Amino acid sequence: MTDSKIINDAVFGFIRIPKGLLLDIVKHSTVQRLSRIRQNGLASVVYPGAQHTRFQHSLGAFHLMSEAINSLRQKGIFIFDSEAEAVEAAILLHDVGHGPFSHVLEHTLMNGISHEEMSLLMMEEMNREFNGELSLAIKIFKDEYNKRFLHQLISSQLDMDRLDYLCRDSFFCGVTDGNIGSDRIIKMLDVVDDRLVVSSKGIYSIENYLTSRRLMYWQVYLHKTTVACEKMLVNTLLRARFLTRNGVDIFASPALKYFLKNEISHSDLSLENNLLKNYKLLDDNDIWCAVKVWSQNEDKILSLLSTALINRCLFKVEISDKPFTEEYINELREKIAKKYNLKIEDTTYLYSINTIHKDMYDVNDDNIDILYKDGTIKDITEVSEILNVSLLSKKIRKYYLCYHRY
Repeated sequence: MTDSKIINDAVFGFIRIPKGLLLDIVKHSTVQRLSRIRQNGLASVVYPGAQHTRFQHSLGAFHLMSEAINSLRQKGIFIFDSEAEAVEAAILLHDVGHGPFSHVLEHTLMNGISHEEMSLLMMEEMNREFNGELSLAIKIFKDEYNKRFLHQLISSQLDMDRLDYLCRDSFFCGVTDGNIGSDRIIKMLDVVDDRLVVSSKGIYSIENYLTSRRLMYWQVYLHKTTVACEKMLVNTLLRARFLTRNGVDIFASPALKYFLKNEISHSDLSLENNLLKNYKLLDDNDIWCAVKVWSQNEDKILSLLSTALINRCLFKVEISDKPFTEEYINELREKIAKKYNLKIEDTTYLYSINTIHKDMYDVNDDNIDILYKDGTIKDITEVSEILNVSLLSKKIRKYYLCYHRY
């Protein structure tokens, strides 16, 4: 009888899950739900290979966490077995609160409730089920444990979450620019004064990591076609919500209908048991099944958007360095209204304006510290030959105007 479960991963090869708490977490229905949620949301409209799931990502992040713990222990960093298990449990559960299609649900059908908040809610529910075995994992996840570097391994500018999703997403999208050499970065990690640092021998790997991260964001995560498709889905759900709350009975699974009918806010996190119950039942399948049925709906707008989504007739996208004028937007809306014989106010669902900005490295966040042989520590922005603080922290701002083709 073996003491572990072996999983064959496309990116890292064999991943060993020890029997006991960690395997119980992997097999739990709350975690298995992640196998029905794609990691990259709607990026597959641009990169057809991006079919991998949040469950695969969670296993990959767990694998890297195990590697990081082993590497730090070899350098004399004392980590109890209970701490190692807790931080591995925390990384397995770090994304458990994600809804369908990445951040679409948390910004559309719930009022600003983040997936991190939902993750914590689910972890606390599982902890009650596991009779408190996740208490230390939750403490580390919330950055309330006295070894702060353990939290940094879960959430920082150089955490196991980011190391996995950059490797994994680049692999499945076929974007080789995202290959960051996670093995070498992990081998270069150390701890000084309860903070993660990187050996000076790893400077080039960190430069590659930051550059790759920037490329992946603009080439994959914020690709204009992906953004347009996401806005179409958002507007489709908003139209379905509008119809539902105005008494129109439209098709939806019970879990999806709960979110279409009810106004969800932060107060529901502690007061409304149905929120968590329905959220755990919701995955990508609920959305796609509803969209397919909605394509035949009598409501012209809902049908138009749903049909366009399933047939990949996506919004046209214009990108500018400056905000679009109100005059230009009104002109577009009039053309759309005329084309589809709609009232001008109904065109709200057929266009979207978004401001997207992203920096490569936030100097106000956890720094990436470089450790030299003489014991001195410097931020990556001070020592890099090709990167400087103004380049790294510069916020690139782009204005996206997405609209139905007319």
